[in-house]
Amino acid sequence: MKRPKLKKASKRLSCAKRYKIQKKVREHNRKLRKEAKKKGAKRAKKDLGVPNNAPFKEDILKEAEQRKLKLEELKEKQKLTKKKEREKKRKLEVASNDPDVPVKKRKREAPGKLTKGKDRNSRKILCRELNKVIDASDVILEVLDARDPMGCRCPQLEENVLKHEGKKQLLLVLNKIDLVPKDNVEKWLQCLQLEFPTVAFKSSTRVQDKTVQEKKKRADNGVIDLTRGVTCVGNTCLLQLLEDYCQTHKQGNTVKVGIVGFPNVGKSSLINSMRGVRVCNVGLQRGITKCMQEVHISNHVKMIDSPGIIVAPSSCTAAVALRGLPETHQLQNPQDAVASLLKNCNKQQIMLQYTVPDFRNSLEFLTCFAKKRGFLQKGGIPDMEKAAATFLSDWTGAKLSYHSKPPEGQKLPFYLSDTVVAEMQKSWERNKLQKGNMATIAGVKCPTLASSVVYLSPGATSGLVNESDLGEKEDFELYGEEEELELVDIVPQPKKSVKEKKESGKLQAKTLTKSNKKAIGVPSKQQLPQIPVQVDISTAKQDDDMYDFNIDFN
Repeated sequence: MKRPKLKKASKRLSCAKRYKIQKKVREHNRKLRKEAKKKGAKRAKKDLGVPNNAPFKEDILKEAEQRKLKLEELKEKQKLTKKKEREKKRKLEVASNDPDVPVKKRKREAPGKLTKGKDRNSRKILCRELNKVIDASDVILEVLDARDPMGCRCPQLEENVLKHEGKKQLLLVLNKIDLVPKDNVEKWLQCLQLEFPTVAFKSSTRVQDKTVQEKKKRADNGVIDLTRGVTCVGNTCLLQLLEDYCQTHKQGNTVKVGIVGFPNVGKSSLINSMRGVRVCNVGLQRGITKCMQEVHISNHVKMIDSPGIIVAPSSCTAAVALRGLPETHQLQNPQDAVASLLKNCNKQQIMLQYTVPDFRNSLEFLTCFAKKRGFLQKGGIPDMEKAAATFLSDWTGAKLSYHSKPPEGQKLPFYLSDTVVAEMQKSWERNKLQKGNMATIAGVKCPTLASSVVYLSPGATSGLVNESDLGEKEDFELYGEEEELELVDIVPQPKKSVKEKKESGKLQAKTLTKSNKKAIGVPSKQQLPQIPVQVDISTAKQDDDMYDFNIDFN
């Protein structure tokens, strides 16, 4: 009975009612058993197996095991097919629910195209694509990260461009100036313009996709809200320089501009910013661009995107960690890269940036950083690998603000001379370039010197531009050498009784001689040499705090 002010009735019963229910259940079960006996229905007998006297017993058992294995394999295949179908359905649901992602037609991959991913990531193909861009372009734009411009320069690439037959023009683009203090940007522009004409640039991080139609949200007063990430600064100056060069040198024809540089410096985002629409694939991961891609910027300017330059294996660990491709340079120990980066930075600035206490070495820093971010394993052990990976992602991405100081008393590199520098400067209008750079710096919100970390640059990073520099062992470097393991046939031996084991052990102990012990590796008494230790008894007793009757009693 349901009691008042309660949702459910109580399950408590009187003893008489409970006993009555149990009695009725017993009677019901007895009736069922009685009816089953009358009908004559017998229980299914258990499989007793193959008797020992049966001929070919082993063959029958083997066949039964093979059937079981086949059934298990079929079940596993069915499970995998069901999982794949579920994953496809989930992906389709996510794509249909997300309005920002355009629905693309998925082509079925042919069985011959399965190994295409490995080939596209190989060093030789990346070098070929880079050389194709250099050959096809009239002007080369080398994109540099403003946080470390000298470390983003590749001497091999610059030498290759200057020694090319077509007399290519080389122009430097200082990208990501919004992550560096303004004074540092101005100093670097003065330093770099002594060698090549340099353009200050800040690419937009949120560019509208050409396949998605998004309406611009206007405020009540009709002004478009341009946030810091959406705006692009320096594109008008760069486009004007290229169009002027086209009119003077190409007589109104189209100029092909090749965009080159190390991974994650902003090559594809520069093209997207110049076009105003997302044309090239962009992401936080390094090395997204695998092949050359032509993009029409205007009637007279055409830009060509290229894959990133491959860092030479002889470079320092900091350069490989910041500018190496993940496919070609897989860091075996990211903690070494973290240690090399911390050596080149100011310790107090790192402590303030990551709100970490004082540390003696990189291991202590990673433990404090892991505890701060909550990267803990079972038992509260800090996850060092995850902490190192997040630290490196901060430095390679656009999150952390750090800057390097330009070198004092810089000399021209061996592949440059005063005549080459003068010829490069003649083909561009320096007054327009300086005015445009001043306007771009004024229109960008830069961080202060106090909030930016000072980084000691190791210098220019050497890269692999030609296929001859790669060598024949390229495939082994990429995918790793597989260790060959020797297979030993294990022969089953009959089990010995306890008495036999004891007797064999005694016989082995007796037969073991000194020569046999040495061969087996049993440690002998004369392995460790005895080192004489001088002990002065008088000095030892002076420091002893124990009471001595002969000395202390007067």
